[in-house]
Amino acid sequence: MSDWTTALGGRRVSDERVAFDTPEPARQAKERTVVTPLVHFGVLDVTGPGASKLLQGQTSAQVDLADGDYAPLTCFCSAKGRMLANAQLLRIDTERYRLILHRGLLEPLRDHLKKFAPFYKSELSIRDDLALLGLTGKEAHALAEVHFDVTPPALWHQVGDEEFQLLAHPGPQQRLLACLPLTRAEAIASRLAEQALLVGNAVWCLQDIQAGLAWLTPAHQDALLPQMINWEALGGVSFKKGCYTGQEVVARAHFRGQVKKRLARAQLEGDRLPELGTAVVDENGKSQGEVVAAELDAYGQVEVLAVLSTKEEIGPLSVDGQAVKLLKLPYPIERLDPESLAQAAG
Repeated sequence: MSDWTTALGGRRVSDERVAFDTPEPARQAKERTVVTPLVHFGVLDVTGPGASKLLQGQTSAQVDLADGDYAPLTCFCSAKGRMLANAQLLRIDTERYRLILHRGLLEPLRDHLKKFAPFYKSELSIRDDLALLGLTGKEAHALAEVHFDVTPPALWHQVGDEEFQLLAHPGPQQRLLACLPLTRAEAIASRLAEQALLVGNAVWCLQDIQAGLAWLTPAHQDALLPQMINWEALGGVSFKKGCYTGQEVVARAHFRGQVKKRLARAQLEGDRLPELGTAVVDENGKSQGEVVAAELDAYGQVEVLAVLSTKEEIGPLSVDGQAVKLLKLPYPIERLDPESLAQAAG
């Protein structure tokens, strides 16, 4: 674990969690602009003359769309169409692409892609020398302009250069993700903290839940089709590109309507955080799905994303004895082509 977060006054709860002594951070984030180290994410670079062809054959994204402006969502699948990881794809220069994903899947994805890299004269490197910062709130864009000297991009787009990238993510408020050298992270976070509140990354994870955005973790590696986390509804699957590993299964599930589980957003009537993978059960104790993300909200209740059965009538549900209240997703469950997102100005 790097210590740049502890130098800011943070407390490393685990490799994937950092906390600060800020009271009620989720509640404060509803009213104030906040900054947080995104230690649950990591960076994997794919570099070389054949990097784009390597990725084109392995990822659900149309790689040509990643042009240094648009930074598409994507995923990597097994031959059976199950996701090995999902990520955001950036192009840094003509021979370098960057993947931002859950840090627990960095090594497994690198090792998977290593099997193909020599054929494309490409290399894979986990970038431990980079840090990720999240900036959220009504002043996020203004602060980014001042401290990063860039105009924030449109949703799922990027701005910056080879040293620094700024990305816009969806959520209940303005949300920006900055990727920058580790050597600059502490100083920049400190300057931002003069005008924004430092909070732990649980706040960002909660806002991902509220955005209906699920990042695959080791708990669900090689277990879910992309559609089971609504990835095609977020523009994370191109149905207009050629073949990639798992493409046939993913396309068949889409065109034949064979998706039996879907991502749902919910609130639990309680404050006990369930473990990832915990079953969502019906009144007869039968599993109807499982939890893929969970955080405490501003009012001390648990909000979750869960992959649930698409059956119309499954009745009352619960997780670890806590009743489930289904909440509305902030997007429709329908195909959103990344080709149209690439052309969006905002």
